[in-house]
Amino acid sequence: MPTNEERLYRLDEMRAEALLGGGAERVDRQHAAGKLTARERLDLLLDPGSFVELDAFVTHRSNDFGLAEQRYLGDGVVTGHGAIDGRLVFVFSQDFTVFGGSLSEAYAEKICKVMDLAMKVGAPIIGLNDSGGARIQEGVVSLGGYADIFLRNVLASGVVPQISVIMGPCAGGAVYSPAITDFTVMVENTSYMFVTGPNVVKAVTHEQVDSEALGGAIVHTTKSGVAHLAAHDESEALDAVRRILAHLPQNNLEAPAIATSMDPADRLAAALDSVVPADPGKPYDMHNVIGGIVDAGSFLETQPGWAANIIVGFARLAGRSVGIVAQQPAVLAGALDIDASMKAARFVRTCDCFNVPLVSLVDVPGFLPGVGQEHGGIIKHGAKLLYAYCEATVPKVTVITRKAYGGAYDVMSSKHIRGDMNFAWPTAEIAVMGAEGAVNIIFKEAIASAEDPAAERRRLVADYEQGFANPYIAAARGYVDDVIRPSETRARLIGALEMLSNKRDVNPRKKHGNIPL
Repeated sequence: MPTNEERLYRLDEMRAEALLGGGAERVDRQHAAGKLTARERLDLLLDPGSFVELDAFVTHRSNDFGLAEQRYLGDGVVTGHGAIDGRLVFVFSQDFTVFGGSLSEAYAEKICKVMDLAMKVGAPIIGLNDSGGARIQEGVVSLGGYADIFLRNVLASGVVPQISVIMGPCAGGAVYSPAITDFTVMVENTSYMFVTGPNVVKAVTHEQVDSEALGGAIVHTTKSGVAHLAAHDESEALDAVRRILAHLPQNNLEAPAIATSMDPADRLAAALDSVVPADPGKPYDMHNVIGGIVDAGSFLETQPGWAANIIVGFARLAGRSVGIVAQQPAVLAGALDIDASMKAARFVRTCDCFNVPLVSLVDVPGFLPGVGQEHGGIIKHGAKLLYAYCEATVPKVTVITRKAYGGAYDVMSSKHIRGDMNFAWPTAEIAVMGAEGAVNIIFKEAIASAEDPAAERRRLVADYEQGFANPYIAAARGYVDDVIRPSETRARLIGALEMLSNKRDVNPRKKHGNIPL
């Protein structure tokens, strides 16, 4: 019978073996590919010394196809919990040095265990993905493991924050777990996501494409909208996770932490008084408005490269975390199209899940016209944003900076869909449509019969602008709570959010709504 000293020595041996993953040679190959190991990534992500590993001694259970002689402690995924900025998080980090990170039955059970624990104690889940997919040798058992993870992704959705980081391959069924999570971060040049790889695409559609062009970080952050952020390297990707988490609470029953802000709450932004051009057809950059309003340097934009006609992201106002949704007049004049509607709707719902107040900055000429938009379902997709704002019960503060035309005025957190505080700048134009379009419809015959049609049109446009294209008509009816100087916007937003900090609003009891997907 072994002595206690021998037992302890054996424990130390096994711990050292688990730390090696697939062995030194495979670790070297991982590094040569420009990638860190599963454990090195956790060291970067988590507070120093905070990681507590679970199931380090788990191995696979298959004896088929040569697997009986290949057993690695941990079986290709490192799981456990740790801390980020002192806050508890649960993590799994896939280890590409063990069977290419492929998922087995035991591997899936390890991930499910930490996901169950995260939901039980109410803490975020972070998955670091670097896997070749299902372990082919285990067949349907591996597929069942994926389904077990997907189910937990869905059950955890809206309960605890879920963040996926793609740090290598993520293909086939594996992509659906990140797709369900709240945020996805990818690493340029070393990560990719796709349902079917380049070889299958070539065989089926005869299209020639490589992994990067098919599902790389740039593709998914500019064309598909699948990912939220693309990082230059793994360190930057993991830092993005920490920055996102700083704006979110531990779970849906808590509020985000209020940080200390050195930016005065009553700071005036004089540049905002002239940021909107006198010519209503001239664009400006809404990032300048956001930068003038929020705590200095606090804006974290998500999905900046996709649907750039709308801006979404987190910021702070007097230290309070807020979600920003803002039109971008410099892209498509800020019109809402299919992609922008989906992008904003998902962000609004994410903020509402986790009790993050919403600040909407509105300069919207309407929904983007065109056959492609109509055939693509702009009605359905635009309704997603409307649904999201209507459903949201977090504090909602809206500022109309310039145009708020037609149905898009209603959609963008108007007073009519439970906007709590709605402000307008003096440059705001709240109307069914622009003055030119409205006059051409209403006074078509009068203009045609005038001695000088051009002069008559100009006169009628000026009359329409004075009577309708301004914020005071809406303010007179209470649709706008106040018309404010742009330079005072920061102070008014902070005051409104403080007033709304104990807001109580509920939706009718139901199993769930039927959002137009």
